[in-house]
Amino acid sequence: MKKIKLLFMVVIVFATAQINAQTADEIISTYFENIGGAENFEKLTGLRFNASVNQQGMVIPIEIVQLKNGKQMTVISFQGKEIKQGVFNGETLWSTNFMTQTAEKSDQETTDNLKLDMNDFPDPFLNYKEKGYGVELMGKETIDGTETFKIKLTKEPVTVDGNKEEDVSYYYFDSENFVPLMVESEIKSGPAKGQISQTTFSDYQEVEGLYFPFSFSQGLKDQGGQAITMDKIELNPTVDDSAFEFPKDAPETKDKE
Repeated sequence: MKKIKLLFMVVIVFATAQINAQTADEIISTYFENIGGAENFEKLTGLRFNASVNQQGMVIPIEIVQLKNGKQMTVISFQGKEIKQGVFNGETLWSTNFMTQTAEKSDQETTDNLKLDMNDFPDPFLNYKEKGYGVELMGKETIDGTETFKIKLTKEPVTVDGNKEEDVSYYYFDSENFVPLMVESEIKSGPAKGQISQTTFSDYQEVEGLYFPFSFSQGLKDQGGQAITMDKIELNPTVDDSAFEFPKDAPETKDKE
């Protein structure tokens, strides 16, 4: 009888382990099921995010546009001016210099690295196998009291100072709702090179059947972040191509930052 009981317990433990076991593929599949379906995200042609940032009591409106063809831009409204940052028309990447208020092109290496992300719209995990990306479940971690699955996402190598380097990010998926709560990645260049960039996500809300986080925080790990609040998310917006073009009257200097 004891042997039967022991065998029964082994079967129960094994079955429970199988139920609780998750693979990276299963987690990502469940993620898309929970946020509206991968097939519906594939139909998106663009996204427009109307957001705001609170800087020392001053609310600054921000508009972020991302299109399926890779075009994107961020428009900051400040003191009656519209300042464009990270504008990409598919070939040229440029931003407005905050000091001189003139448009400046980014260097070729930065532009080429951004081109690698053109097929990441609207989510890098969408059809990741077809993109040649790798995913790996690293285990579980607790983030601010919430149990998460830690998934390593490896994309195409980026070029840093002429050398190819691995492009790796770590996503932390809520183990109950299967949505990302945080992503971390190493900063490859600039003053913060070598530090860990950290973005948190919360307040997932429905927009025409799809779910998006309406609250973000971006910054460096263990140093706090800048909160960004989404006021409205528009699916498939109409955006004139001219909005992404480098101004004809701007100097041809390159932004080396």
